[in-house]
Amino acid sequence: MMLIAFGWISILLLAGGFALDRTLTNLVEKNFDDQLGYMLTAMIASAEIASDGEVYFIRPLGDQRFLEPNSGLYWQISGEGHEDYPSRSLWDRTLQVRHDHADSATHIYDSNQFPGEPLRVAERSIKLPGSDVRWWFTVAASRGELDSQLSRIRSILGWSFAVLGLGLFTMAMLQTWYGLGPLRGVRLAIQHMRASGRNRVTDPLPLEVQPLVEELNGLLAHSERQAEEARTHAGNLAHALKTPLTVINNAATAHAPDLPATVIREAGTMRRHVDHHLARARAVGRRAVGHAATPVCESAEAVRRAVERLYPEVRFDLAGNRVARVAIERQDLDEILGNLIENAAKYGGGSVFVTVDAEPEESACVIWVEDDGTGIPEAERTRIFDRGARLDTGKPGTGLGLAIVRDVAEIYGGGVTLGESEDLGGLLVRLILPRAASVTA
Repeated sequence: MMLIAFGWISILLLAGGFALDRTLTNLVEKNFDDQLGYMLTAMIASAEIASDGEVYFIRPLGDQRFLEPNSGLYWQISGEGHEDYPSRSLWDRTLQVRHDHADSATHIYDSNQFPGEPLRVAERSIKLPGSDVRWWFTVAASRGELDSQLSRIRSILGWSFAVLGLGLFTMAMLQTWYGLGPLRGVRLAIQHMRASGRNRVTDPLPLEVQPLVEELNGLLAHSERQAEEARTHAGNLAHALKTPLTVINNAATAHAPDLPATVIREAGTMRRHVDHHLARARAVGRRAVGHAATPVCESAEAVRRAVERLYPEVRFDLAGNRVARVAIERQDLDEILGNLIENAAKYGGGSVFVTVDAEPEESACVIWVEDDGTGIPEAERTRIFDRGARLDTGKPGTGLGLAIVRDVAEIYGGGVTLGESEDLGGLLVRLILPRAASVTA
């Protein structure tokens, strides 16, 4: 920020200084040229033609420098075929005048005809009354005074702009340093938090950075929750694997005759637990990538086609909002609906109804999955979400389906509850998922 400020201040001051230098130079030169023009006009107004045809002044010019030799201010009148009529200040020198052109208007130019004394020359050619000769009236002034004025102006401009630039840059540095002060406060607060072992930034900070501090505390809280979830799931996985490993170890130690069958059974249990926790881990990872927008009906149709192959005798109905989209990855939505629809087909009486947007919710999409089975008693509806919990042990299953549904839904900020279907009389699974943000063209 300081380098950018220095660069812009330098560029603007250089551009402004150049423009101001050009303006003042032009004004000083114009004033100098106007003075020459006034003298030239006074010469012409005072000139007359004598009886011998020569030019003379009826009244002397007022500037004393015309009478002082080499004073730096000169005049001369020249006519073709006549001797030059010079000012006393020219002494033994003559202004060079070209007679091959006519300047009906005042012509001003620079000349180096006098060594070591650059001149500013104003000339004009005119025919005086009583004479057919074209006379050249010339006034010349040394540029020393003009150049000295310009040098003083440029010196004042240079020092003024240097002081102005230094002051502006100093103010920019102070403003930048002061403006970034709250961020240094945040850095010190984070250092203090880390040194004190606290898990939140609690130091008083300016209002300008308070939103940043709140977001930082929110990020710390989110990281803590993720770490706690990771510890919890690692512990749950270890606990879930401990019992099968103990059974296998005891059977192997005792040389049990059914050891192969025991290993196969317990290995299958361990695999199911590992699959469950891997599904949770994948859901957490996909949630962290970004916001998804998955069409519910497309996922439900894909799951229905897969489940129909396993249960061809079951009748499926899909109704509701066909364009509803939820903020959940497609793989996770397929897994959730696959578990729910497969359970409804497996334990129901032959009919499965899926209704999308069954309840009007602005921020959430409510999906009903109903069947015509025996349902689940109200006292068992909470326990059934526990890992490994099963009410019907006569059919194959792992007891992890509803646990996976609940865990994945909660990871995305949703949830799942159980009830009784009024239309079919069986189980009603009420799945709540966050609605995806609408995208406008």
